[in-house]
This record gives sequence, C-alpha cells and structure tokens, in this order.
Amino acid sequence: MTRAGGSAPAAGSVHAAGCVLWRRSPANGALEICLVHRPKYDDWSHPKGKLKHAEEPLAAAVREVLEETGHHCVPGARLPTLHYLAQGRPKQVDYWAAEAGGGHFEPSREIDRVSWLRPAAARARLTHPRDRDLVDALLSALHLA
Repeated sequence: MTRAGGSAPAAGSVHAAGCVLWRRSPANGALEICLVHRPKYDDWSHPKGKLKHAEEPLAAAVREVLEETGHHCVPGARLPTLHYLAQGRPKQVDYWAAEAGGGHFEPSREIDRVSWLRPAAARARLTHPRDRDLVDALLSALHLA
C-alpha cells in the first residue's frame, strides 16, 4: 500500500528512506533511472536503506544513494511513502526524486550491480510491483507523465 506524507512510523516498524535516482543519458539525453541489484534477495529495486539512530529520512536517503550507487545526488520532489511487511514486520520507506551527480559504482556484498534504464525498462525490471508506482511518481514530479 502507498501513501503520501511523512508521518512517523508505527512503534516496532522499520523506517527506511531512499530515492528514485535519475539522470539524462550521456549518450542521447534520454531520461534514465538507476536500479540496484541486491544479491541477498536477488531483486532489483530503488536505492534505499534503514535510518540510523536519530537520522532524518532525507539525510538517510541521500546517504543510501551514495553508499549503494557510488553517486552523489541532488534531492528534489517528495515521492509517495511505501508501507509494506518485510520479514513479518511493518516497514515504512520514505522516497524522494533525486538527480544523479558525480560518482562511480563499486560492487559490494550488499549491491553487486546497478543498471541505468529508460522508465519503461526500469518499470519492467523492478522486482516488486510497489516499486513500479515510484517510476510513475517520478515522471509526474518531473512533469513528464
């Protein structure tokens, strides 16, 4: 289920944050979205992660983008917050649109691959249907929908 806003998560739930990271293709200027592959779950998703103690969600989202993709980013519009169960616990993930800045991806145990894809291809590659709505939200935020 999805809901806009940024209320505090319920007690006992996991609070995470992330970004729908985008850029203009260096080859042709087309919009591309960065997806990350997590080998532990063998899934493709948007960069995200749990908040550290007393960390603000936006700061966590920017930190996670850098840690997972190797790219700095400039956060923009707030995107819908996702709510779902993860390993039996409620999870809330706050998202922002973020334009990619400089950086270079280095594979790690947590993220072994990144892929820059056009929106339709990104939507198709995303493992979880709930993440596909974020592609549409990004396009709307960028006034491309």
